[in-house]
Amino acid sequence: LACSGAGPLCLVTMWLLLQSLLFLLACCLCSAAAFPKGCYPSEEEGLKTFRCSNAQLTEVPRDIPNDTNKLFLDSNRIPFLPRDAFQDLPLLLELDLSHNAIASVESGAFRGLAEHLHSLDLSSNRLVSVSKDAFSNLNAKVNLSNNPWLCDCRLQELIRTVDLVAGSSSGIVCGSSVEEEHVGKAFLQLIADTDFCNVYKKTTDIAMLVTMFGWFTMVISYLVYYVRQNQEDARRHLEYLKSLPSKQRRSEESSTISTVV
Repeated sequence: LACSGAGPLCLVTMWLLLQSLLFLLACCLCSAAAFPKGCYPSEEEGLKTFRCSNAQLTEVPRDIPNDTNKLFLDSNRIPFLPRDAFQDLPLLLELDLSHNAIASVESGAFRGLAEHLHSLDLSSNRLVSVSKDAFSNLNAKVNLSNNPWLCDCRLQELIRTVDLVAGSSSGIVCGSSVEEEHVGKAFLQLIADTDFCNVYKKTTDIAMLVTMFGWFTMVISYLVYYVRQNQEDARRHLEYLKSLPSKQRRSEESSTISTVV
């Protein structure tokens, strides 16, 4: 309407402006459609951030911008971390996976993050046991608190491999243990007095000795039974021979003695 009396130049200008607005709108819609529902990019303190907090995710999203510096996947329902889950994020500095349902972390899940990642939060999940290989070459500060850990040699090796976030060690509590008295206690306090790997080795050695002793007992028992059975058969045969006529008895005794020898 503003261009109704201004000639064709104004109409062309308005047409170009409308095309630009439509193009920008299409770009925004395409960009939004590429991200899972509840996820959005932002910039915090000069760092490119991607937030998916409380997005009801059941897996790690695939369409995360590869220039992301801070990734928040907290408060979702992610059950496990597969191999190479973050391999396309070479510039990632912080990774928050807290308050999920993570019960399994595959070896190589954090592959590609060793060079830059300096913060990894796995607190408040369902981790019971994780191999130390899952964190190999990772230099990040790691938070493993508030998980139902099985306190054993594997956890001891894991704790000695990772660099824990300051103050988080008291939250690594035994959810289960071979020793019932350890349940509910902070693991780092326990390993100050107990070497779980040495206890495991002793238990394994004792089990092996018990197994070997069992087999040895079975072999000896069989040998004793075999000897006694043969002796009983020989005795019965000799008694039988004694009941025979003298000539036949001497012949059979000679045969029996040679057989026994």
